[in-house]
Parts: sequence; C-alpha cells; structure tokens
Amino acid sequence: MNLNTNRLIFVFISILLLMTTFAVSSEKNITYMQILQKPNDLDLNLKYAQQQGKMGNFKQTISTLERLNMLYPDNTEIKLYLLSVLVQVDSPEKASTIIEEMKLRRDLSSEDLETLQEIEEELKDREPGLWTFAADFSTGVIASDNVNSVSSTRFKDSSGSREAFNSPKFDRTLSGSMGLSASRPVGEESSLLINLSQTTSEQYHEADDDYQSYGFTLGLDTVFLGQSVSPYLILSKSDYQHDADSFSKMYGLGGFFSVGERNSFSYGFSYSNSKGNNNISDTTANETNASGHSINLGHDFIVNQLITTNISLGYSDTDSRVDDGNDYENYDVGFGINFAFPWAYIAVSNSMSFNDYKKADTSVNDTIRSDFTNTFDIILTKAIGDIFPGIDPNRSFFINLSYEKLFSEANIINYDYIADSFSLSFSKSFRLN
Repeated sequence: MNLNTNRLIFVFISILLLMTTFAVSSEKNITYMQILQKPNDLDLNLKYAQQQGKMGNFKQTISTLERLNMLYPDNTEIKLYLLSVLVQVDSPEKASTIIEEMKLRRDLSSEDLETLQEIEEELKDREPGLWTFAADFSTGVIASDNVNSVSSTRFKDSSGSREAFNSPKFDRTLSGSMGLSASRPVGEESSLLINLSQTTSEQYHEADDDYQSYGFTLGLDTVFLGQSVSPYLILSKSDYQHDADSFSKMYGLGGFFSVGERNSFSYGFSYSNSKGNNNISDTTANETNASGHSINLGHDFIVNQLITTNISLGYSDTDSRVDDGNDYENYDVGFGINFAFPWAYIAVSNSMSFNDYKKADTSVNDTIRSDFTNTFDIILTKAIGDIFPGIDPNRSFFINLSYEKLFSEANIINYDYIADSFSLSFSKSFRLN
C-alpha cells in the first residue's frame, strides 16, 4: 500500500471519528502509563476495574462496577467483584446492602453462595482504616518469531549499501514484576495513590531485554466538572545487563466521562523525558535522549451485556538530542471489540500507526524514513477462581493469554517486516491491611 495513500486514509478516518466524538475525552487508566500510550486497548468496564483495583484506585473501580451493576442487575460476577472491592475499602454499608439483595436470589450457584458467605465474614472482621495497602505480582513469558524485526527480504541498507540482515529472529523473554501501593481518600470524591514497582526481564538467546526496572507513581483520582480526572507523575529507571542505564519521567492527565448509559468518552495528555547513560559498551546512548508529548482521544460503547466496542485516536511528537533518524511524529487509530463471555473475557483490537521521521539517518541511507504499521491483538483473561473457587474465592488471580501480529512497511527496506508473538502471564493482587 502506498504510504501517501495510507496517510490520506488515516486523516480521513481521523476526521470522521473526531466529528462523532467531538467534545469528547479519552482514556480510562488501565495503568497510568497506558493511558497515554495505548488508550482503549482494553475495555472501560471489567478490565478497567480490574487494573485500577490492582493499582489501588478503588474509587474508580467501585464507580465502574456500580455502573455495570445498574446496567446488568442479574450479573452475579459483577456483584461479587464489587463486593470484594467494597470489603477492601471498608464500605460496610454498601456491601451489606448488596449482600442482603443477593441473599434473596434463588439462582445463585453453590460456589457463588459460598463466596458470598466468605465476603460477609470478612466484612464482619474488618475495621475501618484511612490508608489502604496492596501488593500485586505477575509473571509471564513472550515468544516472538521475529524479535529483531528482521526485514522480509533478509536484506537491509547500511551506509548507502545493501547487505544481509542476519540477526536471529526467534527468541523468548521471561518477565516478573511486583508492586506495592498505598492509597487513601482525599475529601469525598478524591483519592491519592502512591505506587512502587520492580520488573525483571530475561531474554533467552540474546540480551537486549535483560534488565531490571524500577518505577514510582504518584497519582490523584478526582472528579472535576462531572468528569473523572487523574493527574499523575511517573519516574522510572532501567538497568540493562549489556547496555547503558536509562532514566525517564512522565507527567500528564487522563480522564473520562459517560454520556447516557452506553457511551464513555476519554482523553489524555502526557509529557515525557528520557535519558540514557553512556558506558563502555554503549558510547552513543545519549544520542537518543528525548522529550516528547502525546494526546489521545477515545470512545467506548456498550452494545449489550456481552459486547462492548472502543475507538481510539492518538498523536505524539518526539524530539531527540541527535535528530537524524530519531525525531518523529506518530499518528494512531485503533478499533476494538470486547466479549464478556461467562467462561472468559476476550478483547480483540486492530490498530494502525503512521510514523513520519524529520531527518534522514545517514548511517542507513539518505532517505527520510516513513513507516506504516498494522497491529492485530487478541487477549483472553480468565479468573482462576472461576475454575478453582477454593484457590481464588474472590476472583483476583488471573491468567492472561494473548497473540499479536504486526505488519510493518516503510520506504526503507530495513523496516519492512512481519512479526508474531504469543504471551502467557499470571497476575495476583493482595490487600495488605
């Protein structure tokens, strides 16, 4: 497909979407960083509530689940999940009301009734507290059939000449992460979040993804002019095994609001700054020191109890210390459909991205790079408690399966490639007090 034609199609689609989502806003915060980088990749409902709960943003979790509970009053899973969160944040009045309503139902399974009784007992034993402390853990593996983005022709341009692209393609990456969060209410409609996180990554054959990373997040969830608004600050440091260490900071704002019972609009803005340390093995790391900003818009729609859809638009601009081959503008448009099946939650998405570089990278050739990528994702999430209620009665232990296929085409042969990857991960969150 011609790149100029792709860009015209993107602009046309963007105009149509902006016309239908004008006065709109964007993103729900699955995690604070994902607000701005990949908004609406998952739904604004159960997945959103799950991720916010893991981060300790229980106010957002509760408001989302309460809205879903009104839309789907017969859904037992939503009620039980809402109850488990209400117990965590010490809201005995709301929890007791839902428990008494559920006791009157005659269609509860024995497993659901047992879970209800356990939540009720836990509620009786809790004492109110100002701060809520939580921990979350996750581990997973990613297998890629083209980890180094080797071109489809197995050739690449280098310093104006063409040579073989012999980098290995297949590899696996193992990762694990843990986070500690503390949250507390601030007034009647706001909550403060402090989060510390650590991630370990190990690549099987090569060492590009061998690193330790550390993060600090400070965020505020509040309501302003009828909208849920979340300003935040994120600091991170990555220690690479065979590369220069890197540091980054990001601050921004994300928010969303609902229109009627089926439409949610979201928005986000962020500014980021990243730096790399030079060392013996990487004497040019600081050439990619960069600052950037991004803007995102999104729309979520509830079709029925089973299906939700989302649309996202994004723009970002990155400026680096060395302009050649590093400065670029990015345009994104994404579409997703989500299925809340009784046996699993499935999200399917397709996104298109256009990258326009500002100066040619003369180490490759004298052509100014321009890319188009198309990424297809399918993600399946399942609570272990749905299979083994005795192990996970509150359904807070999740298994996640995903598949991604990426098509990249560019006006430079190095960046024409196809890549597939599969991932399997497990995540669990705990209340510490």
